[in-house]
Amino acid sequence: MAELMDYDEVLARFDPTLGLEVHVELNTATKMFCACDNSPGGEPNTKVCPVCLGLPGSLPVVNGRAVESAIRIGLALGCSIAPWSRFARKNYFYPDMTKDFQTSQYDEPICFDGHVDLLVDGQTYGIEIERVHMEEDAGKLTHAGASGRIQDADYSLVDYNRAGTPLMEIVTKPIGGLGAHTPDVGRAYLAHLRDLMVALGVSDARMEAGNLRCDVNISLAPKGATELGKRTETKNVNSLRAVEDALRYEIRRQGALLSAGGSVTQETRHWNEQGWTSPGRSKEQAEDYRYFPEPDLVPVAPSAAWIEELRATLPEPPAQRRARLQTQWGFTDLEMRDVVGTSGSLDLIDATVGAGASASSARKWWLGELARRANETDAELADLPITPAQVARVQALVDAGTLTDKLARSVFEGVLAGEGDPDAVVASRGLAVVSDDGALGEAVDAVIAAQPDVADKIRAGKVQAAGALIGAVMKAMRGQADAARVRELILERLA
Repeated sequence: MAELMDYDEVLARFDPTLGLEVHVELNTATKMFCACDNSPGGEPNTKVCPVCLGLPGSLPVVNGRAVESAIRIGLALGCSIAPWSRFARKNYFYPDMTKDFQTSQYDEPICFDGHVDLLVDGQTYGIEIERVHMEEDAGKLTHAGASGRIQDADYSLVDYNRAGTPLMEIVTKPIGGLGAHTPDVGRAYLAHLRDLMVALGVSDARMEAGNLRCDVNISLAPKGATELGKRTETKNVNSLRAVEDALRYEIRRQGALLSAGGSVTQETRHWNEQGWTSPGRSKEQAEDYRYFPEPDLVPVAPSAAWIEELRATLPEPPAQRRARLQTQWGFTDLEMRDVVGTSGSLDLIDATVGAGASASSARKWWLGELARRANETDAELADLPITPAQVARVQALVDAGTLTDKLARSVFEGVLAGEGDPDAVVASRGLAVVSDDGALGEAVDAVIAAQPDVADKIRAGKVQAAGALIGAVMKAMRGQADAARVRELILERLA
């Protein structure tokens, strides 16, 4: 690892400038310029055609839904929408793109000059968006070697299924004045984009699946300097924590270099999950991609009326929605932070509340028992085979006294195992709470007889000792006894 400087010491001597380039994979049914299936997965090289393979004579056609998604993204980010934009060919050696160029937008993007306000630690930070442009993704390379990297690979395999997937690239302008909060703002911005893409319905925005990828640019300049320092670009960072950690690491690494009299190499870098960045390729000289207008595609010219129609479809902004729901649910800032920090839980809790559960109980189950089960199977909360309505029904059974929380966990287990709805699981597993005085009385009498010393304490006025007997009854009845009624029966018998 490189030598690192204390973070606070770096910030005392240097000002960081942040820049973020975010690629968003759209969830359109087909690819950007052809009719191939755009769903993830599948056997390698089975979702391809002459267009996305770049075969001679094939002609691309722009995906109209992708254009619509691009405009909605731009509007949600406060961008102006270009009345006329066009595609270009970005020429570069692409081992995972058979036509050896990427169809993208260059000097005439569809969206430009946006703005986002982020609230971080009680302070608002403005993020200026330079552009949002449309392009296509490349294929996927798999390097066969010990590390999975090209440097020590024996050979590489290429899968073109992803080639041609619609991508939106969202590029910020340089962001200064963040100081020590630079990593926090970087993370908050990515979280904002993730939530926004999901709210718009244009992307699954799952960073671990590559739906949302971030190139993190950071540079340092001496305090008071008017020129920006040389930047590094950490490529394809794919989690919120990694964005924050990569920024903190690079700030400390660059600070150590500059303080020792060295200079920062302008280059791409790779983030290692062990906690550091490593060099990629030099970017000291500007890349010459030899852009030229794509001759096979007509310009994109959305009408003002269509843009306004799309503006009317925008959902409630995620930050505004979170603030509204927090007020409605009565959550503390800490409770709401846990909800926002658990992917997918906000929508699930909202739907569970809508199905009749209280906000506190919905939060308890989704962030507790169900989050634990998702972690055990390495699944997303939203992918668990249980619906918000079913969670609300389990809570309704608890509220009615039919289930205890312990029994409810067994019901969740049954629902997740595919045994049916909550009521069917309760019936098939015999999980309902026993409140019949006959059965409870027999169990209470047996426990009192087995623990006469505890019974004597209760007779002597130490009512709190009843807890031991209640616990024994609950154990004897496999947790299915009505604990409140058990207590009443014990005290009645020992009054």
